[in-house]
Amino acid sequence: MTKQDKILIVGAGLCGSLLALRLAQRGYKIEVYESRPDLRKVDISAGRSINLALSDRGLKSLRLAGVEEQAKALCIPMYGRLIHDIEGNTFASNYSGRTGEYINSVSRQDLNALLLDEAEKHENVNIHFNTKCTRIDIENTVAHFKSYKTDEEFSVNPDIIFGADGAGSILRKSYELERKFLFSYSQDYLTHGYKELEIPADKLGNHQISKDHLHIWPRGEYMLIALPNLDGSFTVTLFLSYEEGKFNFENLTTEEEVTHFFETQFPDALALIPNIKDEFFNNPTGALGTVKCSPWMYKNKTLIIGDAAHAIVPFYGQGMNASFEDVAVFDGVLERFEDDWEQIFKTYQQERKKDTDAIADLAVDNYYEMRDHVANPLFKQKRKLEMDLEEKFPESYYSKYSMVTFNEDIGYNEAMKKGRAQDKALLNLIADAEVSTSENMSAQELEIVLNKVNHETKEILTEDKIAGLK
Repeated sequence: MTKQDKILIVGAGLCGSLLALRLAQRGYKIEVYESRPDLRKVDISAGRSINLALSDRGLKSLRLAGVEEQAKALCIPMYGRLIHDIEGNTFASNYSGRTGEYINSVSRQDLNALLLDEAEKHENVNIHFNTKCTRIDIENTVAHFKSYKTDEEFSVNPDIIFGADGAGSILRKSYELERKFLFSYSQDYLTHGYKELEIPADKLGNHQISKDHLHIWPRGEYMLIALPNLDGSFTVTLFLSYEEGKFNFENLTTEEEVTHFFETQFPDALALIPNIKDEFFNNPTGALGTVKCSPWMYKNKTLIIGDAAHAIVPFYGQGMNASFEDVAVFDGVLERFEDDWEQIFKTYQQERKKDTDAIADLAVDNYYEMRDHVANPLFKQKRKLEMDLEEKFPESYYSKYSMVTFNEDIGYNEAMKKGRAQDKALLNLIADAEVSTSENMSAQELEIVLNKVNHETKEILTEDKIAGLK
């Protein structure tokens, strides 16, 4: 491999723009094609994308590309969840018992714009907008495009093609349609969709509710969440079944029905959303799905990356972070095998796929946790105990959430295995009254709890291994 290799990236979203930036920093000539307009000039996100949570894995990848501090300037720290019950009462649930650990609310558009700006500072990067990739000939490494501005159709023949074009990836579809190799693919949708709403800033431009939290209104079959924005507003997302249950997107068809739904289920949120009727009927309803496929590469010429390879539902706040981590993992493999694209692609998939499969499964798990479990008394006890253990033993104990969100040195797969076993151990011990969850436990009492949890977790992991589950 030489620096003369011409690389084409389909997609200038978060993953594609970070990949372009990092490869440009390594000296490659990069051409990026994006079907949408330049988001730095046109607002293309309203009502169409769930707010993003940037955490340690994503920050580590941005640090690799030298843009971590610029990204942090766009962020609002969120230290935990604030749960709203149906009577309007709230209670907080921290994300971590350790100090200095939080996730960040960030605008997709602002972060993407930063990465595009940084990539375009390199003379070896060209980014083309309003240009749709219509087909990719993977055998001959030819990408076919159509310009939305001129209606011109043209082809590009690079040395390498990356598909960073999201869940509807054209490169992935080419893998399916050309049938040059055995390609496994699944796309599983939740029965729930989502719709974005807004809590505006107050008259002084301030946030009307705590900006230090991710807000959740859990209602079992559906929920609202809200994340803060720098302008004082909150992006609110309703997650609701398409057609099941008393309330669903299919039967909320009139202003009266929508108003009744929010008045009875989310009265405190409704009081903060002045344009509920217009937003509910005018903003699109988005689908929530998981994409898994294999292999991600064809020979030594093409590779899908980010959501194109492993789209996930948003409930762990890891979709963007996982895609950013893809770039960091790929960069590490590139460092090791920079004279052999085929070896790079194979090694990258071997090292990465188990982790992306794991976070996909964890994201679905967390949907049910956020929707159903966060207000459950047993879950509250478990969460309190986890916070106490993390505070008292910050180097020895990490909850599953902390392993996924705050410990970028642990792969998603390892975090899932240990985290699930640890959760089971904690719930068993609490349910059987073998550990206390009382207030003001002493260090000695907490150490006894830690030892019991560690022992039980080890036993569960051993049993799972024997049963062939690990």
